[in-house]
Amino acid sequence: MSGARTNEEAVVFGGITIRFDSRVLRPRAWTAAQSHWAATLLEQLPAGRVLELCTGAGQIGLAAVAPTTRRLLAVESDPVAAEFARVNAERAGLAHRVEVRAAPMTEALWPDEEFVLVIADPPWVPEGDTYRYPADPLLAIDGGPDGLALARMCLSIIGAHLASRGAALLQLGSVRQAEALVPELERAGLQTIEIRKFARGVVAQLEAVAARQLPARATS
Repeated sequence: MSGARTNEEAVVFGGITIRFDSRVLRPRAWTAAQSHWAATLLEQLPAGRVLELCTGAGQIGLAAVAPTTRRLLAVESDPVAAEFARVNAERAGLAHRVEVRAAPMTEALWPDEEFVLVIADPPWVPEGDTYRYPADPLLAIDGGPDGLALARMCLSIIGAHLASRGAALLQLGSVRQAEALVPELERAGLQTIEIRKFARGVVAQLEAVAARQLPARATS
C-alpha cells in the first residue's frame, strides 16, 4: 500500500484477512457477529446492493457479503482507512463486487441510490470519554458530545436510501444509546425490530416503518 506504515498488522475476521495499521481502528472480534447477522439477513432480503457506512478497514461489510453474491458499497471519510478497505477487498478476491468511496457519508451517495441492507458502524464513544482509549485513532471513536452525532447522520442516510423491504444494522455502544435515538428514528421513518447485546456493544436491526404496511410477499 502506498504510504503504508511499517507497523501494518493483519487479523483474520470472519474468514477474511484484514490488514490495518495504527492509523485505523483495530477490528473488534465481537463485531464479527454483526457480519454474520448481516449475511443471514441477506439470505432473505430481495435482490439489491449492500451499503456500509463508516466502513473503516472494511472488515464488517466484507465478511457480510463474502458468502453471498451481493455487491457492496463501502463509505469511509478517512482516506487511509478507505485505502485499507480497498486493499482488503482486493486481497479477499472481492474487488469485482466492492466499491469503496472515500468521502464524508453525507456527500458519498447519489440521491436515487437504494440498498436492501445498510450496515452502519459509526463512532459511538462520547468525546469526553475518548481519553480512555489512547490506542485508538480519535476519528474512529469520537461520536461527539453524547456519542451519537455520527449515528444520527447514519439514520438520516438509512432513511433516505433503504429499500422498502430492506433492513439496516446499526452498531452502538449500549441499549441506552439506542433508546436515545428514538426521535431520530421516527424522523427518518425507521423503527427498531431487534437489539442484540454483545461483549462490547449492541447492534440494532432497523427497517422502514412503511415496510410493515406493505402486503406480504408470496412464498414458494
